[in-house]
Amino acid sequence: MAITAKPFPPITPEVAETIRILRNVPIFGDIDQSELARIVHVGVRKKYKKGSIVLMEEEAGAALFIIGSGKVKIVRTDDEGREVILSILGENDFFGEMAILDGLSRSATAVAITKTDLFMIHRQDFLKLLHEYPAVAISLLRELTSRLRNADAQIKNLSLKDANGRVANVIIQIADDIGKIRKGRVEVDELPLQQDLANMAGTSRETISRMLHQFIKRGHIELQGNKLIINDYEKFKSLYL
Repeated sequence: MAITAKPFPPITPEVAETIRILRNVPIFGDIDQSELARIVHVGVRKKYKKGSIVLMEEEAGAALFIIGSGKVKIVRTDDEGREVILSILGENDFFGEMAILDGLSRSATAVAITKTDLFMIHRQDFLKLLHEYPAVAISLLRELTSRLRNADAQIKNLSLKDANGRVANVIIQIADDIGKIRKGRVEVDELPLQQDLANMAGTSRETISRMLHQFIKRGHIELQGNKLIINDYEKFKSLYL
């Protein structure tokens, strides 16, 4: 049964909150409120504690996940058990789309790095949604293209740059993914653990600590507890990209 074939569901406070979450996700930007309400009723909200595994690499892909609040890291593990962080996702981001589209197993593991609230849409319902709303499919393709470009940049960063450049590029990636920018200044409220940063940069935690202190000494960044501040984001990018 197609999503639009269901009778109009009641909009409870919880449904209204989930509609607000979906409206801020770019791929659902062109869907009106009544249709968003129907999508809400075929999905489910689920909360995860910090450190919880949301999905595992190689398992069957059964749902698309949308982040209402919190942060999730997408990771892969090499043959020696070492973790490589591909990306860190925050509010209004989504993941799990690759296995939804091709029907193959998950290509990576997703782990909640803070307390996280997710909205899940099962595979068949999401595929029906793509057929009913071509604009969603086009937006999804745009997002996938962007992620592919970022992956290419990450590969270049890991293969061609020195430790200084790799750490700087990880900071830029995190700023783009979960930072808040205002008047050229970027703030990341909850900087990932230094070990997570090391896993993203392909270096050691000690190198991360040393590079962060160098960036602070040069006036490029500030650390206030767990908050990272880049005072002139465009200048920082021009120096290291």
